[in-house]
Amino acid sequence: ETYEALIDESIRIARGRGEVLVGVGDASLARTLARVKLLNTKRADGAVVLSPYLLRFSQTELIDYYTALADASVHPLYLYDLPVITGTKLEFETVRTLSRHPNIRGIKCSGDIGWTRQLIDLNLPDFRVIVAAADMIDVLFRSGITEHLDGIFAAAPHWVGQIAQSAMRQDWASAAAAQQKVNALLRLVREFGVLPTFTAILNARGIPGNYAPRPYRPLDPQRLEAVLASEPVRLLLNGQHAPSPRPSAMAAR
Repeated sequence: ETYEALIDESIRIARGRGEVLVGVGDASLARTLARVKLLNTKRADGAVVLSPYLLRFSQTELIDYYTALADASVHPLYLYDLPVITGTKLEFETVRTLSRHPNIRGIKCSGDIGWTRQLIDLNLPDFRVIVAAADMIDVLFRSGITEHLDGIFAAAPHWVGQIAQSAMRQDWASAAAAQQKVNALLRLVREFGVLPTFTAILNARGIPGNYAPRPYRPLDPQRLEAVLASEPVRLLLNGQHAPSPRPSAMAAR
């Protein structure tokens, strides 16, 4: 119920502003298929599928897994490579094989940036490579890698927008300055705990909700005070807003 409500609200808010790519991955084919079928009833822009976790599958079995999901989805399907969480690494030939499926349109890469660069260099036809490397956006833009998506973007969208807009103007000094702000924020959330700190930052920006589901504990009063008094959060709350990047330049969730 909460999952479906989140999809509906995301589609409503993002209408006309950017893509809505919905995560549907789960621990088994049956559970992921159920999510795909639910998403089939929604007007989303794509389904993003994390590799199955808990059980380990061969690369051939992963091809079968993703093929079955792509066949069932009315939306374009995107692979999601996040080996640090799933324990499964998609291999180059697996991705190449899956890229030939007419409904598999790309991949989100949240692993080693060197591997991601080699995948981009394969230049697979009609296949997007969306990068999660939030601490290197400016450098990657300078190398021509312009599709990025990371959760931290929701905490500081105007800083990320500044990186993209500056990069598109080839104003690399301004892009680097905005990147350094994002990196300071990344260090902070990693130090104090990603989801509890992310929740505290969004709440301080006037965005209600708890983004650290149980059993995560919220920041205690002392840690909350330290987060809100930190330089990156004070800069963030002062709000140096910039226009959002064009949807063609930055992937949107």
